[in-house]
Amino acid sequence: MAKDILLQILKEYYIPLYLLTWVVAMIRFKRYDDTVLKHLPIFIIYTFFTELLGYFIKFHEDFQFFSAEGTDWHNVIIFNIYQVVVFAYFFWVYHKVCLLPENKRRIKFLAIGTFSSYFISLFFQDPFHVGLYYGDLVGSLSLVIVIVLYFMEKTKETPKYPTINNLMFWISIGLGIFYLFFPFIYLTGYVKYEIWVEYHFQTVLSILIVTMYILFNIGFIFGKKKAFT
Repeated sequence: MAKDILLQILKEYYIPLYLLTWVVAMIRFKRYDDTVLKHLPIFIIYTFFTELLGYFIKFHEDFQFFSAEGTDWHNVIIFNIYQVVVFAYFFWVYHKVCLLPENKRRIKFLAIGTFSSYFISLFFQDPFHVGLYYGDLVGSLSLVIVIVLYFMEKTKETPKYPTINNLMFWISIGLGIFYLFFPFIYLTGYVKYEIWVEYHFQTVLSILIVTMYILFNIGFIFGKKKAFT
């Protein structure tokens, strides 16, 4: 039984990738342990356990939150909570690493807009059974804007060390690529499910996840403390 479950989880290849990334992050922890990303391993392992719990809720009745037929496999509530945590964490990170006062104000404004959109969504969507995709859309685009602000700020500086050694650079590239496409793919799955199926958007989403975490791993491997900005 346990072996069968393990084989099923391994088929969801991005779940083991989260765990692998956490291991790499911990091995290289000394390279960023006094930076704003020192909590990143906690976030990564939280991602791993969220996906793992979501898998068990969907496919194993012992873990299901609901008993009603047709909704017993619903796991969306844990991902709704997860997305709010994602945006809260990374808005905080970029508010710390961006030094220009005007950028800090913009990040605060975008964060308030994101959390307000989630709050408003609660009046129109049931977070226990439906993804808060409008909140996800606002949050994703806001995070992409924040990442652009970060890069614009960095282009005005003269780097003392190669960009390849800057962990924040690789995290930003990974997040930017994923969240530029994620909300539109996710929204399509809800409002035009036939398009989601026809164009294999689940596979596209998985590829984006893998791409993001590969970039994270590159950052952990090549990142150096002196190059962190």
